[in-house]
Amino acid sequence: MNPTAPNHSASGQVTFLGAGPGDPGLLTLRAVEALASADVLIADPHVLDVVRAHARAQVDTPLQASADEASIPVTAPGVSALRDTANLVMAAARAGKRVVRAVTGDPGLDGNVAEEMLACAAEGIVFEVVPGIAAAVGVPAYAGVPLRDAQGTDVRFVDARSANDRCWSELGASDATAVVSTTLDSVAAAAGELVSAGRKPDTPMTITVAGTTTRQRTWTATLGSVAQVLKAAKVLPSPDGGQPVIAVVGERSAAAQRDRLSWFESKPLFGWRVLVPRTKEQAASLSDQLVSYGAVSHEVPTIAVEPPRTPQQMERAVKGLVTGRYEWIAFTSVNAVKAVREKFEEYGLDARAFAGIKVAAVGEQTAKALVAFGVKPDLVPSGEQSAAGLLEDWPPYDPVFDPIDRVFLPRADIATETLVAGLIELGWEVDDVTAYRTVRASPPPAETREAIKGGGFDAVLFTSSSTVRNLVGIAGKPHNVTVIACIGPATAKTAEEHGLRVDVMSPEPSVHKLAEALADFGAARRDAALEAGDPVTRPSERRPGSRRRARS
Repeated sequence: MNPTAPNHSASGQVTFLGAGPGDPGLLTLRAVEALASADVLIADPHVLDVVRAHARAQVDTPLQASADEASIPVTAPGVSALRDTANLVMAAARAGKRVVRAVTGDPGLDGNVAEEMLACAAEGIVFEVVPGIAAAVGVPAYAGVPLRDAQGTDVRFVDARSANDRCWSELGASDATAVVSTTLDSVAAAAGELVSAGRKPDTPMTITVAGTTTRQRTWTATLGSVAQVLKAAKVLPSPDGGQPVIAVVGERSAAAQRDRLSWFESKPLFGWRVLVPRTKEQAASLSDQLVSYGAVSHEVPTIAVEPPRTPQQMERAVKGLVTGRYEWIAFTSVNAVKAVREKFEEYGLDARAFAGIKVAAVGEQTAKALVAFGVKPDLVPSGEQSAAGLLEDWPPYDPVFDPIDRVFLPRADIATETLVAGLIELGWEVDDVTAYRTVRASPPPAETREAIKGGGFDAVLFTSSSTVRNLVGIAGKPHNVTVIACIGPATAKTAEEHGLRVDVMSPEPSVHKLAEALADFGAARRDAALEAGDPVTRPSERRPGSRRRARS
């Protein structure tokens, strides 16, 4: 039976899905497909946020939890009286639902999930298994610790919580690489078991916590020194000592080469919390770029977009677009594309209304928004992505080749006059139309405001002067330990006028070049620390007491 096909039987079906060790990018394609069609999502607390992003907005989540909360059963249709996960799975399947049961790592290594599979089989409920990357395999890979070398040493996996004396004896008597699943406050005890069973105290080991996430930290020690290493690093004692870790033990596990193989933790912005004063929709590609540098992107909108106070001007312009009044339409922002698209939909129009009209876009992001609308722009600046760059490439009006001399320019109410003046100078008539208004956004949550003012963010990316003014206005001035990155001289000047120290400036007026410049700054900062023999820290860890809090 095809597990992806609709199930027309009285009962539903269950997908037991491995969500991997924590990095959302490690979900398989099949996992994403299953999540997209789920009616009910029942996930381990540590991976709920990882998998929920791929589920439908209407999906039922009988277990409401986050990565740092306990699993809390709440009311769900038909299962409100049920308490344990297995009963939730079975009740939803009996009700004809398509259920996804998501677990950390791989479902084949979870004994409780095996019991749930047997329960489904006993009742004849159709189920499938989507394997995931096990933490014992994925975490060492992200820590830069290969489990085998060219000589092909054996690799053995052990869960310290369930290991018996025989298990430890076998590991102690072998020279195999041991991958030990344990907890932070129990890793020294596991090391002691291996030494007691025959492993040498100077056997290398690595200990990784929060593996595959931007909270990942790895320490190199030996079986005999692990307790001292963690204590010296002020990792233990800790109230979070119960968090899981993966320890890799063995002479041939390449622990000594970790300085060259640690590809994940050596990313230029690894673990940095970067504030982006934009909406999630506006910041999507920028946030993806920051994540590729190892950062955690946090979007805070500083402006809100509202319709114009008098929509009649926009309505006349759109009608003129259809009736052939314009030779060109110029889009200077994604919001302008959105405003015209919404007006088109209001009138029952689509991209075909642009037939015979030349379309200009101020930059790549605006061009992408047009392509998503079904319109390929005729003109995008070849150089600077700005109004000035657009004018550099804009052709002068020629009465021989241009039957119409008018340009439709839908834009914000606070836009500058640079483009209008330049087009008029080139001989064009311009209908400068307010397509939308920009107003200051509502303040972010109190927690975010405190992080901004208290130095909880490592960097802030300012993409315009208005983002500086608005962020300070709604949330306060960023702490002096926070790295301030600005898209250009005008934005930097505004930041300085607000008492901010500008650390990074983009070489070009592009948000992606700005992120790249911040990554270069982070890499140089990291290299300087390593060259000086200092620990690599984030800017936010320079606050008094912050290292203690970050390590706890």
